[in-house]
Amino acid sequence: MNRPMTGSAPDPWRAPVMVAHIPDTGLHRKLEASVTERQAMAELAGVREILSARAAFDVTPKSGGRVHVTGQVRARIGQTCVVTLDPMESDIDEEINLTFAPEAEARRLADLIEQGQDDEAPSEIADQPEAIVNGIIDLGRIATDALFLAIDPYPRKPGVVFEAEVTAPDPEDNPFAALKALQDKKKDKKKGQ
Repeated sequence: MNRPMTGSAPDPWRAPVMVAHIPDTGLHRKLEASVTERQAMAELAGVREILSARAAFDVTPKSGGRVHVTGQVRARIGQTCVVTLDPMESDIDEEINLTFAPEAEARRLADLIEQGQDDEAPSEIADQPEAIVNGIIDLGRIATDALFLAIDPYPRKPGVVFEAEVTAPDPEDNPFAALKALQDKKKDKKKGQ
């Protein structure tokens, strides 16, 4: 079962970036989750295991305190086939393209979008920006969220198809069979009188 991360659960894969320390030219970060981080993520995601998890991000400052984050998350996860119940592995390859804004601006833009006034908002914010919380963007959290959203909740081994066992219904096994039996009993009783 895939579970998006909640604010109360600790983030298993952390890679915080202080927005104030991002150079004007931007920065590039490569991440690889440790064994402990992968085990914690697997438990949260409800999968058998996460064999590998890597991410690469480009973080670019924009006007108005906004930050644009692009990148890619790649992982190999171990799951159980829902048809055969055999262990299987799946590859995940997700693109990241997010805009972050200071909390107050993110809230204001979210309100505009929610009120249906997003026509007045610039086209670059058609998707609600994420909030920069306490001056930090956590690249590990972004990678984990993308990974969790990409996990197939009903994985199947390649080529496996679920085929339900079909049995012909017994004509005597239906809701009216009991009524027919009572009716036959009545007929037999009348014949016997």
